[in-house]
Amino acid sequence: MSPPSGIKDLRPLALGELIDRSAIFWRTHLKPLFVLCLGFELVNYIFTKGITLTLERTNLFMQGNKVVEERMKDDPTSVFRDLGTMMLAASALWVVLIWSYWLATLVMTRYVVPLQLGEAARPTDGLRRGLQRLGSFTGAYLLTLLWGLGIGLLLMLPGVILFVLGSVLGKSGSSSGAALAGILILVGGGLLIILGMIAAFLWYFLRFSLLAPVFAMEDLSALAAFRRSGALIAGRVAPGFTGRVKVRAMILFTAVSGILIAVTLLFSLPSWIVRGAYGHLTNPSAAAAHPIPQALLVPVELFQVLGQSIFTPLALVFSAMFYLDMRMRREGLDLERRLDTLRPTA
Repeated sequence: MSPPSGIKDLRPLALGELIDRSAIFWRTHLKPLFVLCLGFELVNYIFTKGITLTLERTNLFMQGNKVVEERMKDDPTSVFRDLGTMMLAASALWVVLIWSYWLATLVMTRYVVPLQLGEAARPTDGLRRGLQRLGSFTGAYLLTLLWGLGIGLLLMLPGVILFVLGSVLGKSGSSSGAALAGILILVGGGLLIILGMIAAFLWYFLRFSLLAPVFAMEDLSALAAFRRSGALIAGRVAPGFTGRVKVRAMILFTAVSGILIAVTLLFSLPSWIVRGAYGHLTNPSAAAAHPIPQALLVPVELFQVLGQSIFTPLALVFSAMFYLDMRMRREGLDLERRLDTLRPTA
């Protein structure tokens, strides 16, 4: 008995082979992948557009600097309240968008991995799996946010300490030398805070990059999937520096992200051209005085959504391929599947 076609090529892949096989699968199954991703992208766009329009009508910081300056003289409390509202809305938007992205990864993985294993799969299988695991997946996602927040505060702590020390030294310095040292420490602390935020951001996405694929293919609880994704991404799978799983993941995800960023910028050109024509790029405060008609802005934004729906599946397919590669390297999944197909039946 010969193994199915999907099993014949099932083996651990090199770095370049992972990207190449992901691109081949994306190109071969472009239509169903596009349809699946388009639904998520449209929901994200509607949610983002709703928050943006609401803030433009109700928030002072979306109505120009002159309005903020005038309100600051009359009612400073309302200015800080609107600032807090805008920051809260932006944070909530990012939380929902990341959740949606990982849910799309779960759906795509349920479609990609079975096909790679030589099994039959349909796009609706991924949607069904996403609905079935929605509650536990959301619980695990909230757990990752708490974990990431703790790591972020820990990484930014040295910068915060230096920032506070520099502020105190700069205010209480009795000489110009002490004041200069305080300013230098203050600037250094600010840089460390920024670097800590970037490091926390990168760590978060690397640490939990396999959480959605685990939910897609394994029947685990929220806490068990949280631990399982950490076990798959930890340690090393080969000798050398690139044999460390996090280094391997960082290289691969950086390459795929670079492709997606370039494509996103390309499809966002019409939007930038329209904004530039209304002067919003050179003078951000002109957005309130000269708003762009939605009849002109929405079509170019939807064009960007279509472009993202075409190319974003490449990153989602790659996440599924990376999960499958880790299973093969750590657990011999390819050998296990071969044995299952060759084992005689009664």
